[in-house]
Amino acid sequence: MATILLITPSTAADPFPPLGLLSHTVVTRSPKDQVLTESSGADVVLIDARVDLGSAKNICQMFASAGVGVPRLVILAEGGLAAYSAVWQCQDFLMDSASPAEVEARLRILVSPQEGAATRVTAGGIVIDEAAYSVWLDDEPLELTYTEFELLKFLAAHPGRVFSREQLLDEVWGYDYFGGTRTVDVHVRRLRAKLGPEHESFIGTVRNVGYRFAVK
Repeated sequence: MATILLITPSTAADPFPPLGLLSHTVVTRSPKDQVLTESSGADVVLIDARVDLGSAKNICQMFASAGVGVPRLVILAEGGLAAYSAVWQCQDFLMDSASPAEVEARLRILVSPQEGAATRVTAGGIVIDEAAYSVWLDDEPLELTYTEFELLKFLAAHPGRVFSREQLLDEVWGYDYFGGTRTVDVHVRRLRAKLGPEHESFIGTVRNVGYRFAVK
């Protein structure tokens, strides 16, 4: 059984009936929700393009730009076939007339283990994609330097755990780094500034010890 994130503008109780006849767990969200963050727990993202092709295309491309490795499947009405192409950057599509058996078969193919899937860290609303070297916060991209990215990735991969400045130097900068621990403080300050006032508390200071990623 897979977990399916269904992104749809429909407010119907059963927006895509064939899916409701299968045994998968379906999480339904609006295109206006923070769908990048929501995708962290999904095996497949199902994007409803039956009503608004433009919005659905933008969502597909947003996932691709963020480097999110969860496979994406688009639901199309017959009239939308002419608009669908490779630039949507989705793995497959379904017609809205598809039977439950066809939906199940396409989902089964996508959920199968995929070689080279991107490594992601998701915590506290942050989506960090190691393969794409990209970071998204509340569906907005963060522009980070290489070292800022590595520092944030390391802390977020160990939520709640406290690391001393010396440990962070070893883990992020490497054993051959000859600079002082002050550089850790500088990079933490820059990261907090880029996270903004609402999210700077993600990187917590533990007095006389070091830093930790504080999940809200």
